Amino acid sequence: MKQKVLKVHPHDNVLVALQDLEKEETVEYNGTVYTMQEKIPAKHKFAVAPMKEGDAIYMYGVLVGCAQRAISAGSRIAVENVHHAANGYELAAQRKTTWQPPDVSRWQQQTFMGYHRANGSVGTANYWLVIPLVFCENRNVEVLKEALLPELGYARPGKYAAFTRSLAAKQRAGAGSGQILETVYTEDTAGAQNSRVFENVDGIKFLTHDGGCGGIRQDAQTLCGLLAGYITHANVAGATVLSLGCQNAQISMLQDEINKRDPGFSKPLYILDQQQTGAESQLITDAIRQTFAGLMLANQCTRRPAPLSKLCIGLECGGSDGFSGISANPAIGYTSDLLTALGGSVILAEFPELCGVEQEMSDRCRNVDDATRFIQLMRTYQQRAEEAGSGFDMNPSPGNIKDGLITDAIKSAGAAKKGGTSPVAAVLDYPEMVRQPGLNLLCTPGNDVESTTAEVGSGANVVLFTTGLGTPTGNPIAPVIKLSSNTKLYQRMHDIIDINTGTIIDGEETIAEAGERILDYVIQVASGAITAKSVLNGQDDFIPWKRGVSL
Repeated sequence: MKQKVLKVHPHDNVLVALQDLEKEETVEYNGTVYTMQEKIPAKHKFAVAPMKEGDAIYMYGVLVGCAQRAISAGSRIAVENVHHAANGYELAAQRKTTWQPPDVSRWQQQTFMGYHRANGSVGTANYWLVIPLVFCENRNVEVLKEALLPELGYARPGKYAAFTRSLAAKQRAGAGSGQILETVYTEDTAGAQNSRVFENVDGIKFLTHDGGCGGIRQDAQTLCGLLAGYITHANVAGATVLSLGCQNAQISMLQDEINKRDPGFSKPLYILDQQQTGAESQLITDAIRQTFAGLMLANQCTRRPAPLSKLCIGLECGGSDGFSGISANPAIGYTSDLLTALGGSVILAEFPELCGVEQEMSDRCRNVDDATRFIQLMRTYQQRAEEAGSGFDMNPSPGNIKDGLITDAIKSAGAAKKGGTSPVAAVLDYPEMVRQPGLNLLCTPGNDVESTTAEVGSGANVVLFTTGLGTPTGNPIAPVIKLSSNTKLYQRMHDIIDINTGTIIDGEETIAEAGERILDYVIQVASGAITAKSVLNGQDDFIPWKRGVSL
């Protein structure tokens, strides 16, 4: 029989409802019977013993809140009776890096089929990039997009265009608004895309942004670092860059950032300066010619076997719910441990969502310098948030709260499970590049797209993205694999979710079994055998972080 409640950690003084519990319903857990004092929705938590005002609330074995007033046993903890609280942290005298790696013998000799680059990295895809150095060039990027995609076979079929045409035809035939509203949409496959001119190039990706000028000089430097991370990325074959000429983000700045990441950079790179070129027609035709020539070179690259140690997985969560921290997040945490044991790299980001587990993460750093850097980054980030009139405690969204994540510490303690249990190999500040195998901590906001954009810019060639409420987030150059924390979401939003880990909640699978299944799926996606839904849907989200206060 399916379990109704769960205690995540032996030291917790709350239980998680795995299904809706009615008022006065009794549930048994480990020999103790609890009577519900009110309805407890699935994903929410209730007190296991009476609490008085000021009492500490523990979940995942850490402090996650304090009672604002008396809470009776069997009553739900909510924003009305609990406020955020988290333990302090400091640099510990000793490192806690002892780790028991999982058994990876099954994958020891396994490979994935990837694109090998001159610098030794291996891509899971083969894209060409078109990038503006400044927002003034966004329109020209769009002009290039209109010119290149349809003719080269990369234009997405307009599957909703036929539906719109059918509505227009009905209107012309005299249909009223009632008939229009009753018209049923059916999938139209008549607009299948043309065959690609360049068989081995997965696509041309056009990145636009609102940076490159204005703001402060540090914004321009950071943007160039991020763009350099994309240009040098293993999933990118080459790039066309458009510059206006007078902006803060100068061509030389971008070139310096490229050299930092790849001193022997040898990919085809075409940089065009509009103020030097002159007429728009000249700029656009030059860009088309050079991009076409670059695509011919990119097309020469084909997939070849590569060890799993060449995988770099970004770990992300968005639209989290009360099940995320007990199903999807620990499942990809186990996948993280598997890949780390195989010599690969993983990136845990979203620093506002490590609030309350700072001590654990700093203690897991292999060296004191990284532990110190992590603490400094966390404290500086929190200070900036407070100076702006906010704080990490304001991180949970209305959707998070509605589904049981009522304090940032509860959300963070569950979010941190994505990083598994291995020691921290390196601590990075945005937009630095991953250079160490193992678990890397990257300072980013909790914002889904900003964080995913940053993880890929730092080298992630696949992203595992957990969600409990559903979110379509993707990335232009890296497959973003979506994992649902619960089965209902997987069934309801099947068009954007790849993997269901609600099987853990349903009692059908253990965390370890799910983590192993996820790694097998990652290998198939990395090899091009399976396409992530975010890629199929053309979900090319790209938002650079300006280092302002974003939670």
